[in-house]
Amino acid sequence: MARILLVHGSNHGGWCWRDLAPALGALGHAVATVDLPSVSNEPASLAGATLEDDVAAVVDALDGPAVLVGHSAAGFVIAGAAERVPDAVTGLVYLCAYVPRPGATLNDLAREAPGRPLDGALEVDRVHRAYRFREAALLGNLYGDCPAEVVHYARPRLGWQAIGAQSQAVALPEGVPSHYVVCARDAVIPPEQQRAMAAELPGAAVHELDTGHSPFFAAPVRLAALLDEIARAV
Repeated sequence: MARILLVHGSNHGGWCWRDLAPALGALGHAVATVDLPSVSNEPASLAGATLEDDVAAVVDALDGPAVLVGHSAAGFVIAGAAERVPDAVTGLVYLCAYVPRPGATLNDLAREAPGRPLDGALEVDRVHRAYRFREAALLGNLYGDCPAEVVHYARPRLGWQAIGAQSQAVALPEGVPSHYVVCARDAVIPPEQQRAMAAELPGAAVHELDTGHSPFFAAPVRLAALLDEIARAV
C-alpha cells in the first residue's frame, strides 16, 4: 500500500478524481486529494495567486511520505513540492503534465505546443489575470473521449485559473523517482510535446494511455492499475 496524493490541473479541483480515487482505494492505497488556491469561481480572488501558493497547499496536504500525481499544469506544482520537502515525496507521476525546464514558465511551454490546440479554447479575464475554458472546449479539448455525463458533472465545477500561478519557473527536483504518463489522444498538451518533455526527465520511466487529456474520467480503472504499478515500483 502507498500513500498517493492526487493534484489536479488548471481550472479543476479535487472533484475531478471522483472515479480514480475509489479505484485506487480498492487496490489498497491511501488516497488524498487537494484543492489548489489558484482555482476559484471568483476571478477577482485570484489576482495575487502564485505558484508558491499551490506548492504550499500540496506540502500542507502531505500526511507522511507519498507519491505525488500531478495532472497537466500540476506538473510544476508537484515538482515544486518535491523540491521543498524531498523526504516527504517517494515518487512523482507527471500525468499528461508540463515538466519544468530551466527558466521556462508553464505559459512558455503552452505557447510552444505543436499546433497550438488551446488557441480559441480559453476565455480570458484580463483585469483579474485569469482564464477558463469555453463551452466548445469541454468536448473539443478536455472530455471528448469521456462518458457523456462527465461534461454535465464538470461544467458547473470548473473554475477560473490564475494566470499568475503559471507565470513562474520552478526547478526540477533531484533524486526523486519520476514517471511520465503520456496520453496519446490529448487535445490540450499534444502527445509529441508530452514525449519530448518526458525525455527531459532524468531517469524517468515513460508510460502511455490511449486516452485524451482526462484519463481519470475516460479510463479510471486502467489509470488506477497503472498508478498501482508505479506506486509499487517507487
